Amino acid sequence: MSELTTKFQSLTIAKEAVNLSKEQLALTAQWDSLLKSGQIEQNLDKINLSLRDSSFLASTLQPTVTDVSMFEAVFPIAKQLVTSTKDIKNVYSKYRHIFRWVDFLQQLLAVPSKDQLVLNYDLDLPREVIEKKKKKTDDNKKSDAENTAASSSSVPAESGKKSGKQPRGKPDEETLKRLREEAKAKKAAKKAANAAKQAAEKKEVEPPKPSVIDFRVGFIQKAIKHPDADSLYVSTIDVGDVEGPRTVCSGLVKHFPLEAMQERYVVVVCNLKPVNMRGIKSTAMVLCGSNDSKVEFVEPPAGSKAGDKVFFEGYGDDEPLKQLNPKKKIWEALQPHFTTNQDLEVIFKDDENKDKPVLKLTNAKGESFKVATIVDAQVR
Repeated sequence: MSELTTKFQSLTIAKEAVNLSKEQLALTAQWDSLLKSGQIEQNLDKINLSLRDSSFLASTLQPTVTDVSMFEAVFPIAKQLVTSTKDIKNVYSKYRHIFRWVDFLQQLLAVPSKDQLVLNYDLDLPREVIEKKKKKTDDNKKSDAENTAASSSSVPAESGKKSGKQPRGKPDEETLKRLREEAKAKKAAKKAANAAKQAAEKKEVEPPKPSVIDFRVGFIQKAIKHPDADSLYVSTIDVGDVEGPRTVCSGLVKHFPLEAMQERYVVVVCNLKPVNMRGIKSTAMVLCGSNDSKVEFVEPPAGSKAGDKVFFEGYGDDEPLKQLNPKKKIWEALQPHFTTNQDLEVIFKDDENKDKPVLKLTNAKGESFKVATIVDAQVR
């Protein structure tokens, strides 16, 4: 099977020029990273889902080298699934798109008959169910309209009860007394509500703790220049997720050559809200220190591994938020306190509260994280 890529490149179909779009280039980088990680079997569902929507892995109209490389890794797993299970119909149903893709490539690459995966196309498989977002039915819309109408109609009815419908002519003394008491009570309730609102607005909000940020050691497996943005790199970074590496866009082209972005350890912020950067979704951020003249990576200590938890002293047992809410400005509140000391260590320093201690960025071993040369750096 090791000669399949060479065999594929000799085919006429492989010689035809394939101009990949920026999305297809990003997909290719992600599949290459998954291959390098060796976590193919754990990601079969992801591969099958991709092949459900596209004939080939890079969403191309014909196979690419990425398909062949992935085929070499998936092929023995597919054979094992077919030969080792008793519930063959369930396996065929679960991975039907992978089997279709495998069968096409083994024929295209002329895999010897004795080595091929033999598939039973006579099995009666259940229809594949693809969940779609439910639309509001006419009955639901009608119910909503009825509820709105009922709510609207209740207002004047309640107002009538409060004001009391009086017969024509001057109200009697008892009615006038009741109306005065109701108006007085209403005024007192409004005054109390305003006072409570003002008290809540004046109440000091406790600032967020730095432990809410999910810092981790990351390993840049591969970085390329963004196909549609001169200032951005697109990196594939392993941060220890079970789902595999993340795609991260970083505005570091002016500060580091592409060679400096390859196969290195960095510190990554993993719970910022994902953002689209010129058509590519970025799901994390590389942490750097900077001043007016230069930018430097925050360097993990020797022996660090992808996915290692990174935290400020005293917060090692706290769990970070799954995702920072951008509306609450949590990152914006905490980031100005990140800097470096005279020993170039990354620290959390609250200048507004001198009583609070300075906290070092550390790991489970108590090791510090540093920049190369910048003292009093902005760390972000």
